[in-house]
Amino acid sequence: MKPTKVTNSIRALRFAHGEMKQADLAAAIGVTRQTLIAIEQGRYSPSLEMAFRIARVFKVPLEEVFQYPEEETT
Repeated sequence: MKPTKVTNSIRALRFAHGEMKQADLAAAIGVTRQTLIAIEQGRYSPSLEMAFRIARVFKVPLEEVFQYPEEETT
């Protein structure tokens, strides 16, 4: 399985929100800290539902948390 092209700003958002700990965010969205680490490092793409939960914790739009590159046309 190749790594996802989806990138995220979770780490920056955590720091912008009072240096929220990974464990606190993981608990808020209902996953383990290990799962959150994998998402944050781009090794795992969350479900759409989980992505919305993360965005809601930070009270930002989904695209402020997750970014997907435009497909390059040749």
